Amino acid sequence: MGNINVYEKVKERLIRYAKIDTQSQPYSGHWPTTEKQKDLAIVLKKELIDIGVSDVYLDETNYVVYGRIPSNISNGNAKTVGFVAHMDTAPDASGTDVKPWVLENYDGKDIVLNEKEHIIMKAADYTNLENYIGQDLILTDGTTLLGGDDKASIAAIMTMAEYLCNNSDVRHGEIALAFTPDEEVGGLAKDLDLNRFGAKCAYTLDGDHLGWYENETFYASEAVFEFTGRSVHTGTAKDIMINAVDIAAEFIGMLPKKERPQNTDGREGFYHVISCNGDCEYSKVRLIIRDFDFDTFKKRESFLKECAEKIGSGYGHDRVKLTINHQYSNMKEILKDVPYMTAILEDAIKKAGVRPVCEPFRGGTDGAALSFRGLPCPNLSAGYENAHGRFEYVPIQSMVKNVEILLNIVNAYANPYFTNICK
Repeated sequence: MGNINVYEKVKERLIRYAKIDTQSQPYSGHWPTTEKQKDLAIVLKKELIDIGVSDVYLDETNYVVYGRIPSNISNGNAKTVGFVAHMDTAPDASGTDVKPWVLENYDGKDIVLNEKEHIIMKAADYTNLENYIGQDLILTDGTTLLGGDDKASIAAIMTMAEYLCNNSDVRHGEIALAFTPDEEVGGLAKDLDLNRFGAKCAYTLDGDHLGWYENETFYASEAVFEFTGRSVHTGTAKDIMINAVDIAAEFIGMLPKKERPQNTDGREGFYHVISCNGDCEYSKVRLIIRDFDFDTFKKRESFLKECAEKIGSGYGHDRVKLTINHQYSNMKEILKDVPYMTAILEDAIKKAGVRPVCEPFRGGTDGAALSFRGLPCPNLSAGYENAHGRFEYVPIQSMVKNVEILLNIVNAYANPYFTNICK
């Protein structure tokens, strides 16, 4: 593929990026949520400059990295396309002192990640491993996550950029690049400056399974219940004590058991309690609600209000407070009006010799929020597996294929057909 070794480039990049701790932190009270995300931003800024990308800029306040590859089509009959990936890793498992290593030619058997700690990834538990027999896997030592979510995407985008900068004979329109913080904790690229970014249509890269893509996400809200109790000595508590922990438990019991993440899949929505803590005088329950259908989603919000009303009727309305914050909407609302973007993505995957799979994404992406800000963004999977945990891994061949898919997208937007479609 041109005059660079794509396999070695994506491998080296992911291993190098994975060693940089960029874990984000929910409820830190400030954005970006962790300063250490800037460490990777600084690396990416220098690397973009070194490989020949133009207009490289690091927002020192919001830690967003920008770059641009100018069009090499003189008549201007090509449209700008953008690519976005996030730099942070999930708070679900440690991102400190990541020790990536490569298992070549995987044989389909259990993988010993850490002999000293006896940490083994069992093939029977992680059945997706069978899809990668004969391939080369980047793994951890089993004590941290890897960070392929989303650093595998960054490695692919950076390698695509280097390829284009080193192969001037490849015709392409202008390409906008951006790397953002805090996706894992709801940042949703809120500080991406669309004017500086410069593209009117873009693709995010974030997700597992090579060849999967999404043009639909959940509608999403976060709800917080706060319960105020009354504490008194347990010996004289009869008819006086109101235990806020008991109220919290009562509320959680109201949530339909069949409508929780562990009991749903496909297009089924859910209620999910993220945390519950407190004492006799005060407790807080934080949960998220998700659904693909807008009307059903609004009914879920209404159900929570009914729960609050019922609890208030029993204990006093001043003892329950419900706050609902909208997080993101189903990007299908926007992407249905630009169907060519999904068609291009699916065709790009096919041309790379990969079977495209489109399923509603049971989560959210930066692209969901960006779409509603005027930048439509279908999502291409990064190709990692077992994200957010100690058994995460990335097949190197998947990253190589993603570079090819990205180049196919770039080629499509160089077609004059899009002159009047994607301005």
